Amino acid sequence: MKKLVLLMSVLASAYCSTSFADELADIKARGSLTCGVLGDLVPLGFQDPKTRSLVGFDVDVCAAVAKYLGVKLELKTVSVDARIPSLVTGRVDLMTASLAYTPVRAKQVDFSSAYISVPVSVLVKKDSGITSFANLAGKKISANRGSTSEVYARQKLKSSEIMSFDDGPSSYLALQQDKVQGMAMVKSAAVGFKNRSNGTTEFLSEPIFWEHDCIGVRKGEPALLAAVNTALDQLDSSGGMQTIWDRWYGPSTEYKLEREKKIVHASDF
Repeated sequence: MKKLVLLMSVLASAYCSTSFADELADIKARGSLTCGVLGDLVPLGFQDPKTRSLVGFDVDVCAAVAKYLGVKLELKTVSVDARIPSLVTGRVDLMTASLAYTPVRAKQVDFSSAYISVPVSVLVKKDSGITSFANLAGKKISANRGSTSEVYARQKLKSSEIMSFDDGPSSYLALQQDKVQGMAMVKSAAVGFKNRSNGTTEFLSEPIFWEHDCIGVRKGEPALLAAVNTALDQLDSSGGMQTIWDRWYGPSTEYKLEREKKIVHASDF
């Protein structure tokens, strides 16, 4: 009897492992891909005020991956600190919510190649007299809770007090209200706040670090991870990724950011 129970346990474990490791097949079988995105960070993921639909850079990348897989796209909004839990628990199949690679996160989920590589910068008020990291000693810096900006700001700006906020608008409002003297955020997101400050803010020239935004995949899904990387490579080689970049960050937008780095493979992080 004990041998039978043990055998059934082993078979059940093997079945679960096989099922869990075949998420790509499951996605294709049901004909849909559920992607996690932010819902409040322009231009990465936000609600279009006219159509009320979710739009943004990360949304377009999700759509491109779904198209490559031949399935329809379903979107779910997540908060910054719920990104990893939402992926690990299966609430979403993939996570593109400005999810940057870190060694700590890589122990929890797998990362695709980076489709965005941009610096994390510190935004300050022009009249603050702050021109370098040295001037931030003893000052308060806002950052999104659970973000890589928060993690690396704590590591790089050890003499500053890092204050966590729920989202980008809250972090920026703290700067505007002088509750903090700087805001640490990935430049591709922070530039929107800078441009809307009517010339009252500026970036410090030194970046905290270069952030690699990737698509998060649950551990144990090599087929899905490989398919995502192939989709990103094809999107880049076809010019599709540059088109998405130009749509949200290019010369005709308020950001006017140059795409300094192309697709960066995980082995080069």
